[in-house]
Amino acid sequence: MLRMIGNTRIPAVGLGCMGMSEFYGETNDTESLLTLQEAYELGYRHFDTADMYGIGHNEELLAKFINGGSVKREAIFLATKGGIVRDKNDKYSISINTHPDYIRTACEASLQRLKTDYIDLYYLHRLDPSIPLDETLGAVSELISEGKIRQIGLCEVSAEQLQAAHTIQPIAALQSEFSLWTRDPESKILPLCEQLGIAFVAFSPLGRGFLTGGIDKQFMDNAKSELDFRKKIPRFNAENIDANFSLVKRLETIAQALDISTAKLALAWVLAGSPNVHIIPGSKTRKHLAANFNALHVHLAPDTLCELNTIFSPEVIAGSRYPQKILDHSNA
Repeated sequence: MLRMIGNTRIPAVGLGCMGMSEFYGETNDTESLLTLQEAYELGYRHFDTADMYGIGHNEELLAKFINGGSVKREAIFLATKGGIVRDKNDKYSISINTHPDYIRTACEASLQRLKTDYIDLYYLHRLDPSIPLDETLGAVSELISEGKIRQIGLCEVSAEQLQAAHTIQPIAALQSEFSLWTRDPESKILPLCEQLGIAFVAFSPLGRGFLTGGIDKQFMDNAKSELDFRKKIPRFNAENIDANFSLVKRLETIAQALDISTAKLALAWVLAGSPNVHIIPGSKTRKHLAANFNALHVHLAPDTLCELNTIFSPEVIAGSRYPQKILDHSNA
């Protein structure tokens, strides 16, 4: 299944690389590089990173993969992001800066870390409401004119912000969280993306791993708070996780009846949401790469989609998808 992002046709399943640097437990660069290589051999072409992931480490890791001699740069669709500023003394504290000067500096720093002459898709990771949108997009437009980036994306913006931005500068993609237990984009964002011809890139389509069925209360009790961001997320806390896991057990029952994995079923549901949808499930190891990519070939019957929609009705999900401090910067 090939779908468009701007003027580029690529497989609708890409690879989210964030977890290779931090947020989901221990990391291992050697395994990550093997994972990136195997993903490419399986047919992945869309690789997603950001300057904030590992505070530059994730981009440097991708540079080793891209420049390792076994892949051609032009065969890779490379997406990165700028605009979120990390507090080096508190890894979960962020601020937003989309001032034109900062975005230019951030983009050029990403190019250096990635060791590439151009970025296929450069996202504004969030929007700073204090900076006029036309000024920020003007800076990104200059980077396009200079050949440093090829297309512009936005992350976690509202429908109104997306519409306004697209009238100033063509937006190739919008990236926001979308999965069975995060369905916020369905009402306004997905229809608008279809109307405007904008690709919708769903991050965390497996609910940060929860929809695989492998994360329960015991898993979270054993997770280390300094390494696993999920310890900060209300949906994973002791008050909510059992209620949410009961929904995943129902997902497992449907997957078993269809003779596919729970993860593959959850990914196929996201892909069925719109012909504009791409997914970037993350993976730190090679274990699930093939199964995730093969979600491209799963066709779900209308009654199955309806059943899943009912089970994961938004009002039954326990807890918010982010801590409030991060939600304050997200408008989707």
